[in-house]
Amino acid sequence: MCLIALIIYGMQKMMLPLPSFINNYVNDFLCLPIILGGISFAIRRLKKDPFFRLPLVFIICFAAYYSFYFEYYLPQINPRYTSDWIDVALYFLGGFVYFFGENKLLQ
Repeated sequence: MCLIALIIYGMQKMMLPLPSFINNYVNDFLCLPIILGGISFAIRRLKKDPFFRLPLVFIICFAAYYSFYFEYYLPQINPRYTSDWIDVALYFLGGFVYFFGENKLLQ
């Protein structure tokens, strides 16, 4: 997932053409699984618990925070950011994919 996000980001920085769906939405979908994976990794190392799982309520709250910050707050104070409700859905979808994928891996 990180590699896909990095490739998309690199292509955007080099201003290479990408299909609009990939350019506008794929990284929003990948964002939460990547960040939540990093958080889980750090907590597992700190607690020395290889089976630690983030609770679903944490993932939902994290997606809500990202949605509020990036799709409501930042667009009001910085013209570089635009509000897009599809991004909100993708944050939550990515969070659920992470949660259910993580549970499947740890079973």
